[in-house]
Amino acid sequence: MPDVSNAPLTDLRVVVRATGVAAAYAGRLLAAMGAEAILLEPPQGSPLRREPPFLDGSDKDSGQVSALFAYLAAGAQSLVCDLETEEGRAAATALLSQADILIEDAALADRQRLGLDEAAIAARHPDLIHVSVLPFGATGPKAGWKGEEINIQHASGEGNLLPNGLSIELFPERPPVKIFGHFASLQGGIAAALGALSALWVRDEVGGQYVDVSSQDAALAVGAFAIQRFGDGQVEHRVERSFRYGGVLPCADGYVELLTLEQRQWEGLVEVLGNPPWALDPALKDSLERSRQGPAINARIREWAAVRKVADIVAAGQAVGVPLAKYNTPLEVLRDPHERVRGLFSPVAIDGAGALDMLVAPFQFGGAPLTLRSGPPALGNYGQAGRQAAKAEA
Repeated sequence: MPDVSNAPLTDLRVVVRATGVAAAYAGRLLAAMGAEAILLEPPQGSPLRREPPFLDGSDKDSGQVSALFAYLAAGAQSLVCDLETEEGRAAATALLSQADILIEDAALADRQRLGLDEAAIAARHPDLIHVSVLPFGATGPKAGWKGEEINIQHASGEGNLLPNGLSIELFPERPPVKIFGHFASLQGGIAAALGALSALWVRDEVGGQYVDVSSQDAALAVGAFAIQRFGDGQVEHRVERSFRYGGVLPCADGYVELLTLEQRQWEGLVEVLGNPPWALDPALKDSLERSRQGPAINARIREWAAVRKVADIVAAGQAVGVPLAKYNTPLEVLRDPHERVRGLFSPVAIDGAGALDMLVAPFQFGGAPLTLRSGPPALGNYGQAGRQAAKAEA
């Protein structure tokens, strides 16, 4: 059994009924903090189990392992519970009577039939924290709308802003369909986890609460700076949204990212560049003037970086306090000594794929990394150990 002595939620039980990424990720975050997480799955399993990409080496005879499900379900257990049947709803009710938090993403039109509507849950389980996370929330004019990741990204404004910087410079002809992955849904999951913990914080005083989370709202909050620009009449767009100078720089053997927000950082950059005459122009001591001349400054910086190695640039910049970092490949991230020391990644056993390094959590408690109870569960594994022990005793 892994050491969970620094995990803050070891006394909690969380039940997760998730068909999408947001609800599943909320449960995953709580599981990483030590909560016992139990997935309610239909007889055929969560649809997330069938989401590509699939892990290399997974057994094609017994079913390929979804990389997405493996990550989202790590540390959880699985209970097969068909909420379309009276027996399944009774099993869910029994489980929820012993739970602290329910996280679910059932469509509003289906909730009463599945026994997951707000009023019924509150009546049966007055101390339960009931968290709903839907693309557009459970209240308001869009509550009944369906939404995939691409819809949420664009409805939150991020579709108008991403990709930007070097990406759009390199591939200006590509349409902004969506950025890779599940950006908006993960924001919804974070908001759901935080909402659950906030309600839990005051449960002793107010009892259970219903928490309504909209992934659109959560993703919209990430772009709050762009919204603030409306006040001065500016509407940002991915084509023009980038640092006036800096950002991602192509080098002779890879890429670095540069960010200079403070005067001392600009002065350090000038030193790293070798104090070229153009950078010593007195006008560039003013940050507003640097912004105005951003494209010209960036052209100079990129010309300088293009013939130099990443390691040399990073070492020179960090020596004088310039925020510079290498853009690592995924494999380089896993092998990075800094990440290893922090314990961000840990080998996790995945049936059908072997032990693979997995991000445990993007945070720590007590200065020590967290651990996961297990890899992703086999379908219906909840209670199997107890049943097997009972059979052995018999």
